Amino acid sequence: MTDIATRAPRGVAATGGRRRRSVGPRAGTIVAFLTPFFLPFVLFYLVPVGYAIWQSFLVVRRTGGQYGTSYTTFGGFEQYVQVFQNAEFRASVGRIALFGIVQVPIMLFIALIMALLLDTPLLKLKSFFRIAAFMPYAVPGVIAAIMWSYLYSPQLSPVVDLLKDIGLQPDFLGPGAVLWSAANVSTWLWTGYNMLIMFSALQSIPQELYEAAKLDGASNWTIAWQIKVPIIAPSIILTTVFSIIGTLQLYAEPAVLRQISSNISSTYTPNMLAYAVASGNNYQQAAAVSVVIAVITFVLSFGFMRLTSKKAGL
Repeated sequence: MTDIATRAPRGVAATGGRRRRSVGPRAGTIVAFLTPFFLPFVLFYLVPVGYAIWQSFLVVRRTGGQYGTSYTTFGGFEQYVQVFQNAEFRASVGRIALFGIVQVPIMLFIALIMALLLDTPLLKLKSFFRIAAFMPYAVPGVIAAIMWSYLYSPQLSPVVDLLKDIGLQPDFLGPGAVLWSAANVSTWLWTGYNMLIMFSALQSIPQELYEAAKLDGASNWTIAWQIKVPIIAPSIILTTVFSIIGTLQLYAEPAVLRQISSNISSTYTPNMLAYAVASGNNYQQAAAVSVVIAVITFVLSFGFMRLTSKKAGL
């Protein structure tokens, strides 16, 4: 009797009757598709982040007094201790926290109202209003801040002149108002972007839900707040996380307004502080500030996402 193994196809006998699958070409295809993403990601993201973290643990020492030589050595958490002892850093974090607590809810509420209005069948010219609402996002942040700085300037603004004509004395660049002037620029820039995310989520809701609710006697107001808003809760959470990250990265708006207002210092926000420290050639301290900002951003955004996702049952 002929041996079965000698008649079996090559590779079948060694695998107990099963033909082995070749994974080489498939794995090579996956690597070929992923390499264009991972290679720049590693080179231009992970490597700079790792280098910044390493720099944050270094300190510059001097030998021989004022005119001696300097050298860089490992200092542990010394830079981080100096960051948290820095009164300007604490003030900038408190300022940006106040900014986010007030500006983010207002901006997202306006974006939600706009999205709900665009989703209602009663509104005409939806395409026009959708493009008009999204248009400010197409303007670069620096350009938007320059545009609004003309409207805030007491010498150039037609808005200020108009308010003065009716007996008001506005000071958009005063110490108590300049933070909210920057918040207004951010709101103008990002409301349309957040609105579009929410509106896209609303478009994915089946129309049958609305028809069933209307048959049960629900009004448009009830449908909006008891059906639409709960369904698009993940999109609202997502836009909130984006807004938290953007708030902690605030730089362009106050940096531009600083050119026309003495009430904005070079350390007004954490990002401005990091830039100012780096401009003074203290790169290790600037790296420590940047790492602290990144950690705070991660903790707040990830913590908010976990908390709200659990409450929403996501």
